[in-house]
Amino acid sequence: MTARPRPHYNLDVWKCSMELAKVVYAKTKEFPLDERFGMTVQMRRCAVSVPSNIAEGACRGSRKDFIRFLMIARGSLGELETQCSLASALGYMHEEESIYVLTDKVFQMLCGLIRSLNIEHKKG
Repeated sequence: MTARPRPHYNLDVWKCSMELAKVVYAKTKEFPLDERFGMTVQMRRCAVSVPSNIAEGACRGSRKDFIRFLMIARGSLGELETQCSLASALGYMHEEESIYVLTDKVFQMLCGLIRSLNIEHKKG
């Protein structure tokens, strides 16, 4: 059985945030074992929250709900960036890693999509 394509599957921001989540999972596997129930879990939850909220908003069917969920995704991304900074300060990762490139890219894409939906709303 093939699932029907949902609206979020066509969104570049969703695709990029899925990639970010995969990178976070891979990177946190390298964290110390004593972080298994601490920072590792928290970073993974935030990383999964970003594409999940994009998908939920896209599937809701209203522009207002979509924008609200995109803003929640952006908040989760900010939380993830904070945890990445702490992980960096603790020596678990380095700032030149792809996580930082992807968080910047997803943040810019989210802001652009929110801005675009708000402009569309004002026109229509």
